[in-house]
Amino acid sequence: MQRRSLLTAACHSTVLSSAGLGLTAQAQTQTIGDTIVLGQSAPFSGPAEQLGVQFHEGAKIYFDALNAKGGVRGRRIELKHLDDGYEPDRCVANTKQFLDQNVFALFGYIGTPTSVAALPLATQARVPFFAPFTGAQALRDPFNPYAIHIRASYFDETAAIVKLITSSGIKKIAVFYQNDAYGQAGLAGVVRALKTLNLEPLVTATVERNSVDVSAALSTIMPRNPEAIVQISAYKSCAAFIRQARQRGFPGNFYNVSFVGTQALVSELGADAKGVVISQVMPFPYTPLMPVSKEYLDTIQLSGKKHAPNYSGIEGFIAAKVFTEALQRTNAKNLSRDSFLSAVDELQNLNFGGFSVDFSANKRTASQFVELTFLTADGRVRR
Repeated sequence: MQRRSLLTAACHSTVLSSAGLGLTAQAQTQTIGDTIVLGQSAPFSGPAEQLGVQFHEGAKIYFDALNAKGGVRGRRIELKHLDDGYEPDRCVANTKQFLDQNVFALFGYIGTPTSVAALPLATQARVPFFAPFTGAQALRDPFNPYAIHIRASYFDETAAIVKLITSSGIKKIAVFYQNDAYGQAGLAGVVRALKTLNLEPLVTATVERNSVDVSAALSTIMPRNPEAIVQISAYKSCAAFIRQARQRGFPGNFYNVSFVGTQALVSELGADAKGVVISQVMPFPYTPLMPVSKEYLDTIQLSGKKHAPNYSGIEGFIAAKVFTEALQRTNAKNLSRDSFLSAVDELQNLNFGGFSVDFSANKRTASQFVELTFLTADGRVRR
């Protein structure tokens, strides 16, 4: 917890100092041509690659369909992407490259440690940091006008998970988490939710980012005989832990936050997926239960691309849809980053086909939507 506090404080200090001192005037001087260019740094290789691939595909399917219809008042949207392998140093290098290219906004960054590293750069350059794929509180508090969040927070997700677990009388809850800013953010959410019930984690253990070596975590957690295990990590390490815990005879359920990557985790686990619960912050993407889900599925079909519907994909799709709505509300002749941010403030109590968005001048977090899903042994996701 002390480590998380120090990390959060460092991030906040950087954001606040950059927000008040020595900022560039890019937002005022940028010239917008026929193409609005966005930059996305995300993992397109390594153990977390499917998170970046799926989000990017979902967003690009929407932007491609939009561009085919003429874009936004004749302006196309181009989504550039660079691979950071889910490593902060590479993400920083990518971000500097995008800022040197004067992209209109940074879009769809994947992960807490990478986003924590990139946000101060975006803030200093006064460039919108739109729809990061993370629910970490360090990116939301204190308020940063350049950080625009579409999804609910990890506090929202872990509160829903703890409520479900404890509703059945379970109190012996272990936490397996990634040893970085993401894992610390999720652990903080679990601890916070348990504290309201006068409980605390039975035991905690970590895994390194981009590693599947879970042996030490298993040796720490399993002898304590937990009744439930909450996981705050990416899909490959979570899958490795689940398989080996089952081999050791663990009979309980595993609970994951949305960042795990639902479809990727299902694919990794196969029949071992039974007994895995995942909190979701986006509408169900596999069937047209909501209008936005139908739009997502229809757009995939019309695109002719081999994109299997998934939660990360629909998050990219919805992020692109919300971004476009804000663009459409800006003044065509005076389009700038400042006018775009003002347009974001106007997206109040809007329903995007079943997914509600509510921003304001002092609130850049659109949603608190969370629901729980259950994985089955035959590879399905059940609500």
